[in-house]
Amino acid sequence: MPPLHIAIDGPVASGKSTVARLLAQRLGCAFLDTGALYRAVAFAVIQRGISPSDDRAVGSLVAIADPQVMVDPKIPLGYRIRIDGRTLEDELFSPAVSQAVSVVAANAEVRKHLVGAQRSFAEGRDVIMAGRDIGSVVLPDATFKFFLTASVDARVDRRLRELHEKGIAIARETLKGEIERRDERDRTRKASPLVTASDAIVIDSSSLTVDQVVDVLEERVRKAQLA
Repeated sequence: MPPLHIAIDGPVASGKSTVARLLAQRLGCAFLDTGALYRAVAFAVIQRGISPSDDRAVGSLVAIADPQVMVDPKIPLGYRIRIDGRTLEDELFSPAVSQAVSVVAANAEVRKHLVGAQRSFAEGRDVIMAGRDIGSVVLPDATFKFFLTASVDARVDRRLRELHEKGIAIARETLKGEIERRDERDRTRKASPLVTASDAIVIDSSSLTVDQVVDVLEERVRKAQLA
């Protein structure tokens, strides 16, 4: 049997990473939030004093810094992100990284390098990946493809709670503006823009709890496997 590959895409703060992680636990799959890799590159860019919009410098850095997914079954996520010889944790979610990541993620060389890393991680293992181009670019032949969406206000509320839990304070209107700008950049970037794969199942999670969304996805997968 070929490995089970499940792609879960969606805009920022749509709940895709949390849903993917919980679904992976239920189905016994590996989990990867691909956004963490892009955040790692953004972190390295900031640390080296490079402008996120300097395409040539950022594109050269990603090969040198060599972002990697390190499997670690001893921790809840099951993996760690390493770049420039350093393993990152909460640094990935600093305000500076959050502001820079969408610009870095639009860099064609960065996306090319990281797509290769993501595909290597998926090779030979059951995996659920969360991102923005998993079903359309990274794993176009994924066994299942889901696209999670939600209203802007619902996504702002979710991200506010996440940041609050990490001890990061930000005004709601400031965060809303950042999310709206991120949406626009993700949809209009030339390299792997945010799109809904033609064969993806679209789920609006605005009024659903995380567990309810996971229930829906799990039911879809298990029914298909029994058919």
